Amino acid sequence: MQEQPVYIETGMTNVPDERGYYGDFGGRFVPETLVPALDELTAAYVEAMADPAFQARLAHLHRTYTGRPTPVSYAERLSKTLGGAQIYLKREDLAHTGAHKINNALGQALLAERMGKRRIVAETGAGQHGVASATACAMLGLECHCLHGQRGYGAA
Repeated sequence: MQEQPVYIETGMTNVPDERGYYGDFGGRFVPETLVPALDELTAAYVEAMADPAFQARLAHLHRTYTGRPTPVSYAERLSKTLGGAQIYLKREDLAHTGAHKINNALGQALLAERMGKRRIVAETGAGQHGVASATACAMLGLECHCLHGQRGYGAA
């Protein structure tokens, strides 16, 4: 038996439209010099999402490289300790690179490759996004530059 989704009333009456805009707000607020690059990226993304071959390649890599789907584990002792709730943990730590970051990084790297780009520039705080980006780029033969903030690993 498949569970039915649970809908929670949030009080939000202004949901995003098909472009991701919230009424008069939302969208891209960037310097004009970035608009052509973002338009190119948007067009490539829409095209890739409609391409069954792109989707199949991404799904194949998630199964064979990323390790998806990751398992869901029942946390029996935690459930008993907290008295009532049945707690399950989605084990994203078992994905290649040790976190969920590889899911997005792999899709972005595949899109960059499809666009003919040769380099990815990634920002990372604690380092996991940088590791995932570098891993995806290495697999596809792309150059990767990771920028790490001054308050990175170990910062509160």
